[in-house]
Amino acid sequence: MSSCIDFSIKVLVADDFATMRKIVRNILKQIGFEDIVEAEDGAAALHILKTEKVGLVVTDWNMPNMTGLELLQHIRKNPATAQVPVLMVTAEGLKENVLEAVKAGVNNYVVKPFTAEVLQEKIEAIFRKLAAA
Repeated sequence: MSSCIDFSIKVLVADDFATMRKIVRNILKQIGFEDIVEAEDGAAALHILKTEKVGLVVTDWNMPNMTGLELLQHIRKNPATAQVPVLMVTAEGLKENVLEAVKAGVNNYVVKPFTAEVLQEKIEAIFRKLAAA
């Protein structure tokens, strides 16, 4: 397991499907994260980001009230959260969507369905890149 990951950080999982939040939460626990909070959409996630110190956001793209892309844009615009790494987890695998997310400042992107190993690799890649910066 990569040593560049700080497992003491709080991870925010935003997805409108409770089952998917549970799956992602379980994978994050397998990886080594213990402090995990959940939000059912981008608006709820944004509220958590304003009130709690979050070290990683794992967000779905398609959610009611505020999409993952809109959430990402809000995160990047706010100086207090602009540096928080964001991993987009979504069924939107189109090249245009990936480019849109990259332009908005996403740190990494994983397309559903995915395995625990793939999610771990994507998260490790984020923290390796941040450690090298």
